Amino acid sequence: MAYSLKGRRTISTNGGAEPVWSRDGRELFYRQGDLMWVVEFDTSSGEPGAPRMLFEREYEADILTNYDISPDGESLLMILPDANAPHELRVILNWFEELKRLVPTNN
Repeated sequence: MAYSLKGRRTISTNGGAEPVWSRDGRELFYRQGDLMWVVEFDTSSGEPGAPRMLFEREYEADILTNYDISPDGESLLMILPDANAPHELRVILNWFEELKRLVPTNN
């Protein structure tokens, strides 16, 4: 990139969450509720353009970013909510040992 993004810049005047940069650093994607937005950046100055809404749809929301942009910047992968999915967290201690037990190597 030929520009520096040092300092703060206002991108969304209405809030936003889960920001993700495109792999080439030219676009910043973010969510605002059920809305997906993108902001393009001028490659010479680093100045942001106007936010542009891509689409509106209910997707899973969490404390982590639940979407990603493909390496070529042409596709988004997002997680749809599933009302029937169990909401649980499983913690497996010593999982390397468990993996070795389940998938032994011939070394």
